[in-house]
Amino acid sequence: MIRTRTLLGALLIGASSLTLAACGGGGNEADSGLLVLHRGNSAEPLTLDPHKASGTWENNIIGDMFIGLFTDDENASPIPGMAESWDVSEDGLVWTFHLREATWSDGVPVTAGDFEYAFQRILDPNTLAQYASLLYPIQNANAVNTGQLPPEEVGVVAIDDRTLEIRLEFPAPYLPGLLTHYTTFPVPRHVVEEHGDQWVQPRNIVTNGPFRLEEWATNNFVHVVRNERFFDNENVCLDEIYYYPTVDSTAAARRVRNGELDLNNEFPGQHIDRLREEIPDFVRVNPYMGTVYYSANTEHEDLSDARVRNALGMSIDRDFLAREIYRDGRPPAYSMVPPGVANYAGGVQARWADIPVDERREMARELLIEAGYGPDNPLEFEYTYRATADNPRIAPVVQQDWQSIADWVNVTVTQIETQIHYENLRAAGYEVGDGGWIADYNDPYNFLFLAESQSIPMNYSRYQNPAYDELVARANRELDMEVRASMLAEAEQMMIDDMPIIPIVFYINRALVNPNVTGWEDNVLHIHRSRYLCFADADTSETGDTASGD
Repeated sequence: MIRTRTLLGALLIGASSLTLAACGGGGNEADSGLLVLHRGNSAEPLTLDPHKASGTWENNIIGDMFIGLFTDDENASPIPGMAESWDVSEDGLVWTFHLREATWSDGVPVTAGDFEYAFQRILDPNTLAQYASLLYPIQNANAVNTGQLPPEEVGVVAIDDRTLEIRLEFPAPYLPGLLTHYTTFPVPRHVVEEHGDQWVQPRNIVTNGPFRLEEWATNNFVHVVRNERFFDNENVCLDEIYYYPTVDSTAAARRVRNGELDLNNEFPGQHIDRLREEIPDFVRVNPYMGTVYYSANTEHEDLSDARVRNALGMSIDRDFLAREIYRDGRPPAYSMVPPGVANYAGGVQARWADIPVDERREMARELLIEAGYGPDNPLEFEYTYRATADNPRIAPVVQQDWQSIADWVNVTVTQIETQIHYENLRAAGYEVGDGGWIADYNDPYNFLFLAESQSIPMNYSRYQNPAYDELVARANRELDMEVRASMLAEAEQMMIDDMPIIPIVFYINRALVNPNVTGWEDNVLHIHRSRYLCFADADTSETGDTASGD
């Protein structure tokens, strides 16, 4: 028989009862004979437009609805998506893609023109795409995005309906990985031009991926259903997915344990021992290619001085945070680029990293005095942090670390809802703010571009160092990969010495996954596309579907 999912314990939590009522509840699922997955997804998406999104929680949904030239396999490695094949010029600057036959969910063919239109749209400054700087390796992308050239000058051209050419500013060996990112997805020109920004509403949206949007109940759930016209639909197991904004990861862990959620992509670090005892088969912990870091707004007078920023960086006891707060094995970070990133020399760290923290705080006090601070001129600033995961528990510890430098260092802490917090970071509407960066592709440039002047607003600190910019630009034009790696490491050391970004810990990805869910493969990017997921006790033989995750 066909496996059906039901939500258990619906009456245990009032908020969950509302959710169940909104989505029809377990009874309708059982009656329909559908395979329905319930995913906890960290936060409420601000948008499902690939050109307006900027959060991993948005990526989890958008990546289930759209497919780019490349896409993610079960291990989050790039595999061909809309591209069946491609050719690369000898100098690595011209990539020519030959597209597969595919249609949007309304039956209209997906063409190279949809890709050309999408790249022009996201880089058009009028689109206000926060993430557009990720595409600056493409020829003229920077100039278009900053209004110096019209969108038609972007180096992405539809040769014909099935052939797309992408020209680059410099060789990018990581391009297949970049092309799995939602900023590079096609959008349906015929729908966007008819409906404008409303094209992503359920009544209007069409998709080219395995699922399409059915309903979006704000702050409750996003509901997608199978896209029967997806080119690989026969290998998709699930019929429907609900994504829930599980800001409270402790409550989400209870919902997974109670059977209300099939999985949640986070759990509180302080509960790891108890969870491993109570539901050991649910607990997933894996290295993550990302960094938790604090940004210091260099446009703020007190934080414009590198001595002040270094004083803040060196006074944080990262070992205590990793051992006592996170408690999941994530290592302290003294560099921005995590260990194990491809195409990199490594070896970078803050020059004071090996000094005991008590001595570092004495050094921090001396640096602040040297910078003009003291009893008659106290250092005062606000630290803002995300409301999710372990951040509320970390904030008072870091506040105490900073205030332990001297009694004339005064820090206020403010918790802000996650999406709003990131909006403030991008707008430089903060003083010191926490954040995290997860690799979009496996190359050090994906971390180092965050400190380039041209990367504002993703360069939250507004750090501007011409020497750094010039060195990174030269490195990206270097064809010898070993030389390039050394140059990028030199640039990172320059940035770490200036400390506009204060690395805290390297990420570990944590998830709770019901062992009945199959196809979930732990990976360093923590990307798990739903097209590969199924249920261990599902029998899809009656529908002819094959669960690729089994």
